[in-house]
Amino acid sequence: MLAELPRELKQKILRETARRLNRSSDLMMKANQKDLRIAKRMGLSSAMIDRLKLDSKRIGQMAKAIFDVAKLPDPIGQELKSWRRPNGLRISKVTVPLGVILIIYESRPNVTSECASLCFKSGNAVLLRGGREAFHSNQAIARIYREVLKRYRIPQASVSLVPVRDRRAIDELLRLEDLINLVIPRGGAGLIRRVVRRARMPVIKHYHGVCHVYIDREADLEMALNIAFNAKCQRPGVCNAMETLLVHRAVASQFLPPYAAMLRREGCEIRGDQATRRILPGIKKATEKDWRTEYLDRILSIRVVNHVDQAIEHIQNYGSAHTDSIVTRNKKTAEKFVAKVDSSSVMVNASTRFSDGNEYGFGAEIGISTDKVHARGPMGLEGLISYKYVVRGRGHIRT
Repeated sequence: MLAELPRELKQKILRETARRLNRSSDLMMKANQKDLRIAKRMGLSSAMIDRLKLDSKRIGQMAKAIFDVAKLPDPIGQELKSWRRPNGLRISKVTVPLGVILIIYESRPNVTSECASLCFKSGNAVLLRGGREAFHSNQAIARIYREVLKRYRIPQASVSLVPVRDRRAIDELLRLEDLINLVIPRGGAGLIRRVVRRARMPVIKHYHGVCHVYIDREADLEMALNIAFNAKCQRPGVCNAMETLLVHRAVASQFLPPYAAMLRREGCEIRGDQATRRILPGIKKATEKDWRTEYLDRILSIRVVNHVDQAIEHIQNYGSAHTDSIVTRNKKTAEKFVAKVDSSSVMVNASTRFSDGNEYGFGAEIGISTDKVHARGPMGLEGLISYKYVVRGRGHIRT
């Protein structure tokens, strides 16, 4: 049914949902306060609590994202290409929805709204399983979607929220291969490994973000300070925040002291290799585990490297194929980095924080796919569709 809805009706439903979100901000913040109190009792970090928090500004941003999705071209029923065979058959490649999508995620309530809007726009039914720390917030958001769907006589199950917090419910859902066409886990490494191991349907992994910024010997150091600071401190608790900084040895002694001062003003803990600790005495020693860790917090690991190839090698060994950036004025070095770093997004002279569906013009995102098959990087409407071939003949038979 969703695949057959007219574009204008889908736009109308999404716009009304966005308006209701804005009007219901007090109710959503009240529900969110319950989650925040529980999160503090659970001992979640300040960065994780920031991911969870809803205020009028964030609710306004959620509503805007829905408006943006509503304005996007309808991705369903589009003829991608067509051709005529010598025998007269006309073949068309046409976009279709994936079906029923299960999305498993943690913390951020805005994910509930963004995933619901993108799935609805792309003609897919969605089953949302958010983290227990955002249970009340997610319920409040999903309730608004269901109320609007009911008004327009669209099955409310089109946007469903798993109503229980028990993690065993995930295992039960992952067995429903006849009912669920795709599962998308986004969260920590443990969650994703568990889903991949137990799912009986296809999985698109939105893996953790061990993101890097490499400061080259030919970087504009003022630019580098701004980019590295933004990548780490603008919002440390999200997947596209930098977790490891790589600095060329030729500029390390000039770059690191002012950068460390910026981090300390933000209360950010620094861990470094031996060369970094010589320049920044008193910081903690970075361990092998640190290079592989997604902190989602005000903690940063720093390594001094001898050349761009060593930076690339580090990213290949320790990165998660999410987002990595180089700061340099040398175009040849930048192109080498782009060619050899096999991440879903590679930045040149830009913060890793731009790795985001809204920043890419997608309106919103399901998450950041670190897979290569079907969807990669910020996953918007195009990642939520497939295609079929339509063949038109005039009584053709094959001989």
